Amino acid sequence: MSTPAAGERHWLRMISDYVRPHRGPFVAAGVLLLASSLLGLAQPLAAKALIDGLTAGQGVGGALAVLTGLVLLAALLLGVGNYLILRTAEAVALDGRRGLVRHLLRLTVPALQRQAPGDLLARVAGDTMLLRQIASQSLIDLFTGGVMLLGAVALMAVVDLALLGVTAVVVVLLVVIMGLLMPRIRSAALRSQESVGEMGAALERALGAFTTMKASGTEATEAARIDAAALAAYRQGVSLARWGSVAGTSAGLAIQVAFLVVLGVGGARVASGAMPVSALVAFLLYVAYLTHPVMQLIGASTYLQIGRAALTRIAEIDALPTEPIDLPPAAEPAGAAAVAVVPAGAAAAGVHERGGGPAEVVFEGVCFGYPDRDEPALRELTLRVPAGGLTALVGPSGSGKTTVLALIERFVEPQQGRILLDGRPLADWPLTELRAAIGYVEQDVAVLAGTLRENVAYATPGATDEEIREVLRTTRLHTLLDRLGGDLDAPIRHRGLSLSGGERQRIAVARALLRRPRLLLLDEVTSQLDAANEAALREVIQEVSRRTTVVVVAHRLSTVLAAEQIVVLENGTARSVGSHPDLVRTDALYASLAAEQALV
Repeated sequence: MSTPAAGERHWLRMISDYVRPHRGPFVAAGVLLLASSLLGLAQPLAAKALIDGLTAGQGVGGALAVLTGLVLLAALLLGVGNYLILRTAEAVALDGRRGLVRHLLRLTVPALQRQAPGDLLARVAGDTMLLRQIASQSLIDLFTGGVMLLGAVALMAVVDLALLGVTAVVVVLLVVIMGLLMPRIRSAALRSQESVGEMGAALERALGAFTTMKASGTEATEAARIDAAALAAYRQGVSLARWGSVAGTSAGLAIQVAFLVVLGVGGARVASGAMPVSALVAFLLYVAYLTHPVMQLIGASTYLQIGRAALTRIAEIDALPTEPIDLPPAAEPAGAAAVAVVPAGAAAAGVHERGGGPAEVVFEGVCFGYPDRDEPALRELTLRVPAGGLTALVGPSGSGKTTVLALIERFVEPQQGRILLDGRPLADWPLTELRAAIGYVEQDVAVLAGTLRENVAYATPGATDEEIREVLRTTRLHTLLDRLGGDLDAPIRHRGLSLSGGERQRIAVARALLRRPRLLLLDEVTSQLDAANEAALREVIQEVSRRTTVVVVAHRLSTVLAAEQIVVLENGTARSVGSHPDLVRTDALYASLAAEQALV
């Protein structure tokens, strides 16, 4: 995560970027609210004219009508302006959420793995909501409040300069107090939002290991952990409320002091004949009128500090590295429902009609190390995976097997050397094109909440029912389909909790096969299968390897006995390459692994 200073450098520019697409409605709302404010400024003068008429014994019908009209028109403009600004603020928040989500989805795998999911959710859900408050309160209130304050001061000068001097002293004192409070409010807001993120991370930690927590009997420990995070968020929220309350109370007190001082000094001036009663009433109305713009400015400044803290946290996410992947433009709010469904066959056409045959992969002196490990994961790895057939990667834990697959998928980039696919460096392949040619089944299988169809056709949403059923038969999942009544749209529970471990594994394999990949990468796909299912999946792998290139990371050597090429990895290097019989005779490490599994 970047430092707070890095996130704060461009917060004003960030606000401008969020608001710029909506400047039309913002300007319209500002004009309406400004007009309402100006009509409000005219009301004390209308009241003065009404009092002067009453004092002179003249008719007051016209003055009363003007005052009434000013009040009603100001209220109407205020209502319309407020609606427009609130609607526009929702659009700003929508843009913020969309932008942050799209950025998150484009993050590199290592960048995302370093973040706490609960904190990221808090930033998407909570921090972006503060964009709405910046747009609806801070920006417009700063503008209208400032104009109202200046207008009120100008008209107070017209009414009586001496009383304006008394009022100005109080206002200057208030400005000094606010200058001291705003940094404290911003600091408290940042700590409060960070505490909320930490609480979300603590809750996500417990829910992500819910079964482990239950089996370990650690509910009380996790509850205490989450409670501590919630208590920290509460304390920071109280701190923010305290400083915000001090700011609001100071503003209200300053206005009241100004009102009392003006009343005393003005009363003395009226008694001495230096000013008429109507002028004192008008001036007192302006002093009272100052309450609204001053509170607007205080509230806007407070929310701006809170929003600045939120923008700092959003900027930290924006600073994380992303992959060069273009996402389609987001739908407009009014048309979102119309574009939510992908036309049948459209999204998957590029995958089903793939070009070329099996792919060849070559590693040339590849080195790679993880930042949190002292020893490199791969050291000068040189390896050729021929087009077509089955290549197996075996070796002890930590030998770099999974890293090889991650490099092929470009989840991470080599630090030295290069990798070629069909003679073309991976760095020259557009990521979308590269990954469309590869099917990948990870070790920690992801099964999504939704239907069986959605899970199997996750990467090929345009696949036909027959294509889906065929790949289910290929991966021996027809029994699961029968259990679900033959319904491809039968629901699957969150994380596949209604499935066995083997079924989850095979759904992931079916998902990859449905893409008809040129290169299929399988990471420990038999780790959760019983002997019968392993044998079935072994047959599937053998069948698929006849028409595409398959690379399997295997701990169970029984899965890859028939592989054309077995690569033995040790300490990040290719120790030896050969078939099972050859390696049993020539490689002591492989022979030891085979002996441990009774395969020699």
